[in-house]
Amino acid sequence: MKRTTFPFLLIFSLFITFFSCSNTPKRSRKPVSTITIQPNKRNYVFGEKVSVNVKTKLKNGEIKNIKVYYKNQLLKESKELDFTVDGIEIQSLGINNFRVDAVKMDALNNTRTKSISAVSNVVPKKLTYKIIEKYPHSKTYYTEGLEFYNGFIYEGTGENGSSGIFKINLASGNADQSHLMKEKYFGEGITILNDKIYQLTYRSKKGFIYNLKNFVVIDSFQYKSAEGWGLTNDGTNLIMSDGTQFLTWLNPNDLSVIKKIEVANNKGIVTNLNELEYINGSIYANIYTTETIVQIEPETGKIISEVNMAGIINMYHNQKDRIDVMNGIAYDQNSNKIFVTGKLWPKLFEVEFIEKK
Repeated sequence: MKRTTFPFLLIFSLFITFFSCSNTPKRSRKPVSTITIQPNKRNYVFGEKVSVNVKTKLKNGEIKNIKVYYKNQLLKESKELDFTVDGIEIQSLGINNFRVDAVKMDALNNTRTKSISAVSNVVPKKLTYKIIEKYPHSKTYYTEGLEFYNGFIYEGTGENGSSGIFKINLASGNADQSHLMKEKYFGEGITILNDKIYQLTYRSKKGFIYNLKNFVVIDSFQYKSAEGWGLTNDGTNLIMSDGTQFLTWLNPNDLSVIKKIEVANNKGIVTNLNELEYINGSIYANIYTTETIVQIEPETGKIISEVNMAGIINMYHNQKDRIDVMNGIAYDQNSNKIFVTGKLWPKLFEVEFIEKK
Protein backbone atom coordinates (compact mmCIF):
# COMPACT_ATOMS: atom_id res chain seq x y z
CA MET A 1 0.00 0.00 0.00
CA LYS A 2 2.73 2.46 0.87
CA ARG A 3 4.51 1.91 -2.48
CA THR A 4 1.43 2.61 -4.63
CA THR A 5 -0.08 5.55 -2.70
CA PHE A 6 2.42 8.26 -3.76
CA PRO A 7 2.19 7.68 -7.56
CA PHE A 8 -1.59 7.60 -7.32
CA LEU A 9 -1.72 10.89 -5.42
CA LEU A 10 0.71 12.52 -7.88
CA ILE A 11 -1.37 11.54 -10.91
CA PHE A 12 -4.56 12.67 -9.18
CA SER A 13 -3.01 16.10 -8.33
CA LEU A 14 -1.80 16.64 -11.90
CA PHE A 15 -5.28 15.76 -13.20
CA ILE A 16 -6.96 18.25 -10.87
CA THR A 17 -4.42 20.98 -11.76
CA PHE A 18 -4.91 20.46 -15.50
CA PHE A 19 -8.68 20.46 -15.17
CA SER A 20 -8.63 23.64 -13.08
CA CYS A 21 -6.29 25.50 -15.47
CA SER A 22 -8.28 24.50 -18.51
CA ASN A 23 -11.39 26.07 -16.97
CA THR A 24 -9.69 29.35 -15.85
CA PRO A 25 -10.74 32.30 -18.05
CA LYS A 26 -7.84 33.83 -20.01
CA ARG A 27 -6.66 37.14 -18.59
CA SER A 28 -7.31 40.14 -20.83
CA ARG A 29 -4.14 41.68 -22.26
CA LYS A 30 -3.40 45.35 -22.88
CA PRO A 31 -3.06 46.60 -26.45
CA VAL A 32 0.51 47.56 -27.36
CA SER A 33 1.16 50.38 -29.84
CA THR A 34 4.34 51.46 -31.59
CA ILE A 35 4.91 54.91 -33.09
CA THR A 36 7.18 55.49 -36.08
CA ILE A 37 8.08 58.96 -37.38
CA GLN A 38 9.07 59.46 -40.99
CA PRO A 39 11.49 60.68 -42.08
CA ASN A 40 13.63 59.09 -39.37
CA LYS A 41 16.35 61.54 -38.31
CA ARG A 42 18.15 62.86 -35.24
CA ASN A 43 17.01 66.49 -35.47
CA TYR A 44 13.99 67.88 -37.23
CA VAL A 45 13.54 71.48 -38.33
CA PHE A 46 10.85 73.89 -37.16
CA GLY A 47 8.08 73.93 -39.79
CA GLU A 48 9.10 70.58 -41.30
CA LYS A 49 6.29 68.10 -42.04
CA VAL A 50 6.40 64.49 -40.86
CA SER A 51 4.27 61.34 -41.02
CA VAL A 52 3.27 59.32 -37.98
CA ASN A 53 2.59 55.60 -38.33
CA VAL A 54 0.77 53.80 -35.51
CA LYS A 55 0.71 50.00 -35.24
CA THR A 56 -1.19 48.27 -32.44
CA LYS A 57 -0.99 44.61 -31.42
CA LEU A 58 -3.90 42.78 -29.76
CA LYS A 59 -3.46 39.52 -27.87
CA ASN A 60 -7.20 39.15 -27.42
CA GLY A 61 -10.43 41.10 -27.41
CA GLU A 62 -11.54 43.91 -29.70
CA ILE A 63 -10.26 47.46 -30.05
CA LYS A 64 -12.62 50.30 -29.15
CA ASN A 65 -10.50 53.20 -30.41
CA ILE A 66 -6.94 54.36 -30.97
CA LYS A 67 -6.17 58.07 -30.63
CA VAL A 68 -2.94 59.75 -31.68
CA TYR A 69 -1.99 63.17 -30.30
CA TYR A 70 0.66 65.78 -31.10
CA LYS A 71 1.36 68.29 -28.31
CA ASN A 72 -1.81 67.00 -26.60
CA GLN A 73 -3.92 67.88 -29.66
CA LEU A 74 -5.88 65.03 -31.24
CA LEU A 75 -4.65 64.19 -34.74
CA LYS A 76 -6.77 61.13 -35.50
CA GLU A 77 -9.09 58.59 -33.90
CA SER A 78 -9.37 55.15 -35.52
CA LYS A 79 -10.16 51.47 -34.97
CA GLU A 80 -7.52 50.41 -37.48
CA LEU A 81 -4.55 48.54 -36.02
CA ASP A 82 -2.20 50.04 -38.61
CA PHE A 83 -2.66 53.61 -39.87
CA THR A 84 -0.63 56.69 -40.80
CA VAL A 85 -1.22 60.41 -40.29
CA ASP A 86 0.58 62.51 -42.91
CA GLY A 87 1.59 66.17 -43.12
CA ILE A 88 2.06 67.00 -39.44
CA GLU A 89 3.96 70.28 -39.14
CA ILE A 90 6.56 70.56 -36.37
CA GLN A 91 5.41 73.58 -34.35
CA SER A 92 7.86 73.77 -31.44
CA LEU A 93 11.58 73.93 -30.87
CA GLY A 94 13.22 71.34 -28.65
CA ILE A 95 11.21 68.32 -27.54
CA ASN A 96 8.01 67.52 -29.47
CA ASN A 97 5.84 64.72 -28.04
CA PHE A 98 3.52 62.31 -29.84
CA ARG A 99 1.16 60.11 -27.80
CA VAL A 100 -1.04 57.15 -28.63
CA ASP A 101 -3.89 56.00 -26.39
CA ALA A 102 -5.32 52.57 -27.30
CA VAL A 103 -8.52 51.36 -25.59
CA LYS A 104 -10.18 47.94 -25.86
CA MET A 105 -13.91 47.21 -25.64
CA ASP A 106 -13.36 45.84 -22.13
CA ALA A 107 -11.90 49.29 -21.16
CA LEU A 108 -8.36 47.94 -20.79
CA ASN A 109 -6.03 50.58 -22.23
CA ASN A 110 -2.42 51.46 -22.84
CA THR A 111 -0.45 54.61 -23.66
CA ARG A 112 2.74 55.00 -25.66
CA THR A 113 4.76 58.17 -26.35
CA LYS A 114 7.42 59.16 -28.86
CA SER A 115 9.59 62.27 -28.65
CA ILE A 116 11.55 64.04 -31.37
CA SER A 117 13.79 67.11 -31.17
CA ALA A 118 13.49 70.15 -33.43
CA VAL A 119 15.98 72.93 -34.22
CA SER A 120 15.33 76.39 -35.63
CA ASN A 121 14.87 77.04 -39.33
CA VAL A 122 16.61 80.41 -38.93
CA VAL A 123 20.36 80.93 -39.20
CA PRO A 124 21.14 83.64 -36.60
CA LYS A 125 22.70 86.89 -37.79
CA LYS A 126 26.24 87.39 -36.52
CA LEU A 127 26.57 90.73 -34.75
CA THR A 128 29.23 92.56 -32.81
CA TYR A 129 29.16 95.81 -30.81
CA LYS A 130 30.29 99.40 -30.64
CA ILE A 131 30.87 101.19 -27.32
CA ILE A 132 28.94 104.46 -27.25
CA GLU A 133 29.63 105.55 -23.65
CA LYS A 134 31.23 104.25 -20.45
CA TYR A 135 29.93 104.67 -16.89
CA PRO A 136 31.31 103.70 -13.47
CA HIS A 137 30.04 100.44 -11.95
CA SER A 138 30.66 99.10 -8.47
CA LYS A 139 33.29 96.36 -8.33
CA THR A 140 31.41 94.87 -5.37
CA TYR A 141 28.19 94.17 -7.31
CA TYR A 142 27.89 90.53 -8.36
CA THR A 143 25.42 91.46 -11.09
CA GLU A 144 22.44 89.15 -11.56
CA GLY A 145 19.76 91.56 -12.78
CA LEU A 146 19.92 94.90 -14.56
CA GLU A 147 17.16 97.29 -15.61
CA PHE A 148 16.86 100.92 -16.70
CA TYR A 149 13.80 102.74 -15.36
CA ASN A 150 12.96 106.46 -15.24
CA GLY A 151 16.55 107.61 -15.59
CA PHE A 152 18.11 105.19 -13.11
CA ILE A 153 19.81 101.81 -13.31
CA TYR A 154 18.25 99.19 -11.04
CA GLU A 155 20.52 96.30 -10.20
CA GLY A 156 19.98 92.97 -8.47
CA THR A 157 23.07 91.33 -7.01
CA GLY A 158 24.00 87.82 -5.92
CA GLU A 159 26.26 85.90 -3.53
CA ASN A 160 25.12 85.03 -0.02
CA GLY A 161 25.63 87.92 2.36
CA SER A 162 25.82 90.63 -0.30
CA SER A 163 22.67 90.05 -2.34
CA GLY A 164 20.24 92.91 -2.74
CA ILE A 165 18.62 95.48 -5.02
CA PHE A 166 20.09 98.90 -5.76
CA LYS A 167 18.88 102.08 -7.43
CA ILE A 168 21.95 103.54 -9.09
CA ASN A 169 22.81 106.99 -10.41
CA LEU A 170 24.06 106.29 -13.91
CA ALA A 171 26.63 109.11 -14.03
CA SER A 172 28.26 108.43 -10.64
CA GLY A 173 27.68 104.69 -10.26
CA ASN A 174 26.59 105.30 -6.65
CA ALA A 175 23.50 103.76 -5.09
CA ASP A 176 20.78 106.25 -4.16
CA GLN A 177 18.69 103.49 -2.58
CA SER A 178 19.28 99.89 -1.56
CA HIS A 179 17.87 96.83 0.15
CA LEU A 180 19.96 93.88 1.31
CA MET A 181 18.53 90.37 1.45
CA LYS A 182 18.96 87.95 4.33
CA GLU A 183 22.26 86.12 4.19
CA LYS A 184 20.62 82.79 3.35
CA TYR A 185 19.38 84.16 0.01
CA PHE A 186 21.43 84.37 -3.18
CA GLY A 187 19.79 87.07 -5.27
CA GLU A 188 19.18 86.64 -9.00
CA GLY A 189 17.32 88.42 -11.81
CA ILE A 190 15.06 91.44 -11.33
CA THR A 191 12.45 93.28 -13.35
CA ILE A 192 10.11 96.25 -12.80
CA LEU A 193 6.42 96.00 -13.66
CA ASN A 194 3.40 97.98 -12.38
CA ASP A 195 5.45 99.92 -9.81
CA LYS A 196 6.85 96.73 -8.30
CA ILE A 197 10.28 95.14 -8.38
CA TYR A 198 10.29 91.36 -8.79
CA GLN A 199 13.42 89.46 -7.78
CA LEU A 200 14.35 85.77 -8.06
CA THR A 201 16.71 83.76 -5.86
CA TYR A 202 19.18 81.15 -7.01
CA ARG A 203 18.21 77.85 -5.36
CA SER A 204 15.63 78.82 -2.73
CA LYS A 205 12.75 78.50 -5.25
CA LYS A 206 11.50 81.77 -3.82
CA GLY A 207 11.02 85.23 -5.26
CA PHE A 208 10.35 88.59 -3.64
CA ILE A 209 8.17 91.54 -4.63
CA TYR A 210 9.19 95.05 -3.54
CA ASN A 211 7.48 98.41 -3.56
CA LEU A 212 9.36 100.36 -6.23
CA LYS A 213 9.39 103.61 -4.25
CA ASN A 214 10.78 102.44 -0.92
CA PHE A 215 12.08 98.89 -1.58
CA VAL A 216 9.84 97.47 1.13
CA VAL A 217 9.07 93.77 0.66
CA ILE A 218 5.33 93.54 -0.01
CA ASP A 219 5.06 89.88 -0.99
CA SER A 220 6.92 86.70 -1.89
CA PHE A 221 6.22 83.79 -4.22
CA GLN A 222 7.35 80.25 -4.97
CA TYR A 223 8.28 78.78 -8.34
CA LYS A 224 8.77 75.21 -9.49
CA SER A 225 12.04 75.64 -11.35
CA ALA A 226 15.01 74.20 -9.49
CA GLU A 227 16.88 77.47 -9.93
CA GLY A 228 16.08 81.12 -10.64
CA TRP A 229 18.35 83.01 -13.08
CA GLY A 230 17.11 85.85 -15.27
CA LEU A 231 13.92 87.91 -15.17
CA THR A 232 12.29 90.44 -17.50
CA ASN A 233 8.78 91.40 -18.65
CA ASP A 234 6.93 92.14 -21.87
CA GLY A 235 4.77 94.87 -20.34
CA THR A 236 2.12 92.36 -19.30
CA ASN A 237 3.77 89.21 -17.93
CA LEU A 238 7.03 88.23 -16.29
CA ILE A 239 9.53 86.14 -18.28
CA MET A 240 11.94 83.92 -16.34
CA SER A 241 15.03 81.85 -17.16
CA ASP A 242 16.34 79.03 -14.98
CA GLY A 243 19.71 78.13 -16.50
CA THR A 244 18.24 75.65 -18.98
CA GLN A 245 16.91 76.17 -22.51
CA PHE A 246 13.48 77.08 -21.15
CA LEU A 247 11.85 80.50 -20.82
CA THR A 248 8.74 80.65 -18.63
CA TRP A 249 5.99 83.28 -18.72
CA LEU A 250 4.46 84.08 -15.31
CA ASN A 251 1.30 85.95 -14.43
CA PRO A 252 2.49 88.90 -12.26
CA ASN A 253 -0.66 88.76 -10.13
CA ASP A 254 -0.59 85.16 -8.93
CA LEU A 255 2.76 84.01 -10.42
CA SER A 256 1.05 81.11 -12.21
CA VAL A 257 2.74 79.69 -15.30
CA ILE A 258 1.22 80.97 -18.53
CA LYS A 259 3.50 79.21 -21.01
CA LYS A 260 6.98 77.76 -21.52
CA ILE A 261 9.12 77.67 -24.65
CA GLU A 262 12.46 76.12 -25.50
CA VAL A 263 15.19 78.21 -27.11
CA ALA A 264 17.25 76.94 -30.03
CA ASN A 265 19.32 78.02 -32.99
CA ASN A 266 19.74 76.14 -36.26
CA LYS A 267 22.15 73.67 -34.65
CA GLY A 268 20.35 72.68 -31.45
CA ILE A 269 18.87 73.84 -28.17
CA VAL A 270 20.69 76.64 -26.32
CA THR A 271 21.06 76.35 -22.55
CA ASN A 272 22.51 78.60 -19.82
CA LEU A 273 20.11 81.44 -20.60
CA ASN A 274 20.90 83.96 -17.89
CA GLU A 275 20.09 87.67 -17.44
CA LEU A 276 17.21 88.79 -19.67
CA GLU A 277 15.96 92.02 -21.22
CA TYR A 278 12.89 92.65 -23.38
CA ILE A 279 13.78 95.05 -26.21
CA ASN A 280 11.42 96.05 -29.03
CA GLY A 281 9.53 92.77 -29.12
CA SER A 282 12.55 90.50 -28.65
CA ILE A 283 14.11 88.87 -25.61
CA TYR A 284 17.86 89.36 -25.20
CA ALA A 285 19.78 86.95 -22.99
CA ASN A 286 23.32 86.56 -21.71
CA ILE A 287 24.65 83.04 -22.26
CA TYR A 288 26.29 82.21 -18.94
CA THR A 289 30.11 81.83 -18.93
CA THR A 290 30.35 83.30 -22.44
CA GLU A 291 30.68 86.74 -24.01
CA THR A 292 27.62 86.12 -26.18
CA ILE A 293 24.22 87.79 -26.08
CA VAL A 294 21.40 86.18 -28.07
CA GLN A 295 18.24 87.75 -29.46
CA ILE A 296 15.24 85.44 -29.06
CA GLU A 297 11.86 85.48 -30.79
CA PRO A 298 9.32 85.26 -27.92
CA GLU A 299 6.65 83.43 -29.91
CA THR A 300 8.85 80.51 -30.94
CA GLY A 301 12.15 80.58 -29.05
CA LYS A 302 14.15 80.91 -32.27
CA ILE A 303 17.48 82.72 -31.89
CA ILE A 304 17.42 85.54 -34.43
CA SER A 305 20.88 86.96 -33.82
CA GLU A 306 24.02 86.27 -31.79
CA VAL A 307 26.09 89.21 -30.53
CA ASN A 308 29.77 88.55 -29.91
CA MET A 309 30.76 90.84 -27.02
CA ALA A 310 34.33 89.53 -26.74
CA GLY A 311 36.90 91.89 -25.24
CA ILE A 312 34.54 94.62 -24.07
CA ILE A 313 35.98 94.76 -20.53
CA ASN A 314 39.60 93.92 -21.36
CA MET A 315 41.09 97.42 -21.41
CA TYR A 316 38.84 98.82 -18.68
CA HIS A 317 39.89 96.82 -15.64
CA ASN A 318 42.97 96.24 -13.53
CA GLN A 319 44.59 92.84 -13.91
CA LYS A 320 44.43 92.54 -10.11
CA ASP A 321 40.68 93.16 -10.08
CA ARG A 322 38.45 90.22 -9.30
CA ILE A 323 36.05 90.19 -12.23
CA ASP A 324 33.60 87.53 -13.32
CA VAL A 325 31.56 86.83 -16.44
CA MET A 326 29.45 89.23 -18.49
CA ASN A 327 25.95 89.45 -17.09
CA GLY A 328 23.48 92.32 -17.31
CA ILE A 329 21.47 93.93 -20.12
CA ALA A 330 19.35 97.05 -19.63
CA TYR A 331 17.31 99.10 -22.09
CA ASP A 332 16.09 102.70 -22.07
CA GLN A 333 13.08 102.62 -24.39
CA ASN A 334 12.79 106.42 -24.44
CA SER A 335 16.26 106.96 -25.89
CA ASN A 336 16.67 103.48 -27.43
CA LYS A 337 19.90 102.96 -25.48
CA ILE A 338 21.26 99.54 -24.50
CA PHE A 339 23.51 99.06 -21.47
CA VAL A 340 25.61 96.01 -20.56
CA THR A 341 27.90 95.05 -17.69
CA GLY A 342 29.21 92.02 -15.81
CA LYS A 343 29.68 90.56 -12.38
CA LEU A 344 32.13 92.72 -10.37
CA TRP A 345 32.96 94.82 -13.42
CA PRO A 346 34.23 98.37 -12.81
CA LYS A 347 32.40 99.66 -15.89
CA LEU A 348 28.89 99.72 -17.33
CA PHE A 349 28.72 100.33 -21.09
CA GLU A 350 26.21 101.90 -23.41
CA VAL A 351 26.55 99.88 -26.61
CA GLU A 352 25.16 99.53 -30.09
CA PHE A 353 24.77 96.11 -31.69
CA ILE A 354 26.08 96.18 -35.27
CA GLU A 355 26.52 93.69 -38.07
CA LYS A 356 29.79 91.83 -38.12
CA LYS A 357 31.94 92.69 -41.15
